[in-house]
Amino acid sequence: MITPEARPYAKTGGLADVAAALPQALARLGHRVTVVLPRYRGIDTSGLTSRPAAIPFGAQSYPVVFYGDSPHFSQKMGTAGVMGSTGSVTAVLVDAPDLFDRDGLYNNAAGDFADNGFRFALLSRAALEYARLRGRRPSVVHGHDWQAGLAAVYLKTVLAGDPVLGGVRSVFTIHNLAFHGLFPLDLIRWIGLPESLRHPSGLEFYGNASALKGGIVFSDAITTVSPTYAREIMTPRFGFGFEGVVASRSADLVGILNGIDTDTWNPSTDPYLPDHFSSTDFKGKAQTKAALLAYAGLPSNTTTAARPLIGLVSRLTNQKGFDLIAEAADELMALDATWVMLGSGERWCERFWVDLAARYPERVAARIGFDEKLAHLIEAGADLFLMPSHFEPCGLNQMYSLRYGTLPIVRATGGLDDTVIDADADPARGTGFKFQDESAAALVATVERALESYGNTRRWKSIQRRAMAEDHSWDVSAREYVKVYEGGRTDVQRPGHANGAGRGAPASGRAGGPGGEASGEDIDGIRKSADTDRRKLRSDRRGRNTGTR
Repeated sequence: MITPEARPYAKTGGLADVAAALPQALARLGHRVTVVLPRYRGIDTSGLTSRPAAIPFGAQSYPVVFYGDSPHFSQKMGTAGVMGSTGSVTAVLVDAPDLFDRDGLYNNAAGDFADNGFRFALLSRAALEYARLRGRRPSVVHGHDWQAGLAAVYLKTVLAGDPVLGGVRSVFTIHNLAFHGLFPLDLIRWIGLPESLRHPSGLEFYGNASALKGGIVFSDAITTVSPTYAREIMTPRFGFGFEGVVASRSADLVGILNGIDTDTWNPSTDPYLPDHFSSTDFKGKAQTKAALLAYAGLPSNTTTAARPLIGLVSRLTNQKGFDLIAEAADELMALDATWVMLGSGERWCERFWVDLAARYPERVAARIGFDEKLAHLIEAGADLFLMPSHFEPCGLNQMYSLRYGTLPIVRATGGLDDTVIDADADPARGTGFKFQDESAAALVATVERALESYGNTRRWKSIQRRAMAEDHSWDVSAREYVKVYEGGRTDVQRPGHANGAGRGAPASGRAGGPGGEASGEDIDGIRKSADTDRRKLRSDRRGRNTGTR
């Protein structure tokens, strides 16, 4: 398994959680997993086993050191061995100081690193070389996001006849299609790939090369992180210019929801909570709400205890729907609710929340940055959790919220649509509240519906119990990944089949967009009217398509 980040070594977003939790779940099923990632600045390797190597890039080579491959090292990841299982997880770091010993993973204050294409080509090639040096043929190579997209390209080209890796199945997971991994076409020869890939049928994408395209075109199977997102990325609205490329592989595409760490996010054992609770005893949730109010610096009394509390933990970007919140701020503040927000991101959004908290100090608390304790208190102590994203490939926070009986308010997109059932549209199965339109009016109306439901205690408790009964563990997702690894059918249908709702729901919609209409691309993914389509992309894409997180 090749990933640019994995908890606890390096993290900028949810991918790090996936790259830590999925291998553990696979190990519980009896599989042996090797996770390969860069050794970034600050990762301590003292006392660990090391193995120097020269990574071949055509006629050239690049020196690295592999660290890890020992129980001591892997125990830090919590994966050296899994009780009651023959499976295991080994973590391996690729040490190339000139490339990875930097202030940031993908960028710094000046922007994306200009050599990101070379950096992560090295990661992909080094991970494969590690397998070659060990002489053990893996059953599958699984790459995550554009940073590992070239692994499949190497397997299908320069390593196609290799006695260890030739013919090994490759799987590529798209966590966010907005990040393209672009690099100059001239780099292709410097990273040891055939010049023939400088073509639309290879890596070429609007005059550059794209590692993301490499992963999509050359992998044997492609997954993304929710059934709905698998459908959405084949439409111009969510395809970011890649909808034609994805649609050309629709027969090999499947959406599998990410899971959550049900040990870390557990209301019965969470060490950050002042008291624990369950779906049969909510007393601890009320005490946690009081603790949240106090920790956030808000009044904690009978009035605030009775008032519904809406929580947010998020990156502060337009993608996450904060433009809708800003537009609706006056109407939202007129509602009888308390707000606690934790996050960081775009400066305008940080200023918006700081100003809002200053205007409403009795009802709004905003913490810029990250605070693990506060994140857990919000998930557990809030009554509602708001995620009005314009697009959300999967989302994890709504699943954390469900586990704690904190009912999500979400826009019906991607994994949010797959994991939350609207309590008004389906009273017998509802677990939260959803809206379709990307508008401030729809957001306000849905918050109002949720607050109205909060006033009906009997109904509210019923919705909470259903939410807490949902199973979003990684064990469910891991079993679906194993089916993909083995080349078989999954319980999650591929795009083009009947629609459904909830975890494991089938994906629908013919390749090419809503209603099965043609998407306007040829088989190589070259869009017509490209400049017009590009203008439709959201503003927060700017400057991020080479890997900024």
